[in-house]
Amino acid sequence: MATPTNSPASSTSNQSISKLWYKNYMVWIFVIGLPLFVVVACIWFVFYSVRIQDSTVRDDWYMDGKTLYADVSKDKLAHDLGLTGQMMISHQAVNFKLEAPVSDKFNAPEQLAVEISHATQKQKDRDIIIKRLSDGSYAGNVQLDPSKGKYYIVVHDPANSWRLRAIEELPMAKSIEFKPLTAFDKQPK
Repeated sequence: MATPTNSPASSTSNQSISKLWYKNYMVWIFVIGLPLFVVVACIWFVFYSVRIQDSTVRDDWYMDGKTLYADVSKDKLAHDLGLTGQMMISHQAVNFKLEAPVSDKFNAPEQLAVEISHATQKQKDRDIIIKRLSDGSYAGNVQLDPSKGKYYIVVHDPANSWRLRAIEELPMAKSIEFKPLTAFDKQPK
């Protein structure tokens, strides 16, 4: 007896051939493709995060419990000594005039340290030593990046006991004024 061509056994066999999983584009996209893409992206992000690390903060911070505090004792000493300064900065030269009231508490050092830190790019940071000239001002050489950017400038003594800070847009700034923090002006009694 001959079997008809539309029998249930022949229909199942044709459907199973046409519905093989590896011939279905939905399987390749959603079941294999997307998870494979996510695994490759995760591996790349792990590699990238390990290779490129965040730079550390260039200031005096300490941790007390779960809270970070800035150490402002150096700023307070500069305020108490009455220190101010005026800096002229160009692409290659730094001139700094330190102004301090005449006092037996403060002797002007022979050299000062200047830290010029870019706000976001560590490779543009510069640390220099400026030396005292015969007229009482300080001078030194620096090679700044020519592109404009926000910089944090810190001037301090070699012992790092006091510091003056300023924020400027370099290399555009011609004259930078350094004053102690005003938070110490009105101390509670």
